[in-house]
Amino acid sequence: MIGIIVAMDKELELLLPLIDGLSEIAAGRFKFYCGGIGSREVVVMKCGIGKVNAALATQAMIDRFGPEFIMSTGVAGGAGGRAGILDVVVADRVVYGDVWCGPGTAWGEAAGCPLYLPAVTLGVSESDGVKIGLICSSDRFISTVEDVDFLRGNFPEVMAVDMESGAIAQTCYLADVPFASIRVVSDTPGAGDNIAQYDNFWSDAPKATFNIVKKVLEMS
Repeated sequence: MIGIIVAMDKELELLLPLIDGLSEIAAGRFKFYCGGIGSREVVVMKCGIGKVNAALATQAMIDRFGPEFIMSTGVAGGAGGRAGILDVVVADRVVYGDVWCGPGTAWGEAAGCPLYLPAVTLGVSESDGVKIGLICSSDRFISTVEDVDFLRGNFPEVMAVDMESGAIAQTCYLADVPFASIRVVSDTPGAGDNIAQYDNFWSDAPKATFNIVKKVLEMS
């Protein structure tokens, strides 16, 4: 079984139609949606926005279902690099943008973990129409050029920013569960009004964008 985690109802609504034989399981504060995508058995859940919600949800999924790997998916902000609006970014690693544990540690390094939390790319390459690179997670909505410049000052290769992948990756790392992140870019800070870009994304984005998840699962 493969675990898939999104943060918001809007993301869940785009993902659930891809699932065959859908059933729902309520467990505590979370709901799990089980079924199939292609030939793969999946369990999908909404974690809520932010790192604490993401970590709690990930551990709950691991404890109940023991998935062979967990994927974080949904939207992300652009970071002024090669990934523009509606591009799909597949993480090859994840880093925190708002963590510092004091002297002797690097900016972004969670205690007891590597600076760059590992992510599997599930056999896809940029020839499949995606961008592959670093995703940076912070407990804030990155909305200004100054925000992006700060992140790029620490991690020049950052391709996209979100609020959950880091915590999901860290929880998976500590539980020895492989992790993947596939995100579609909804807005780019500094490129016009990025709040309007984000709001318009939900009406402008084709639902087929999330079909990349189905494609990746069929390839993996």
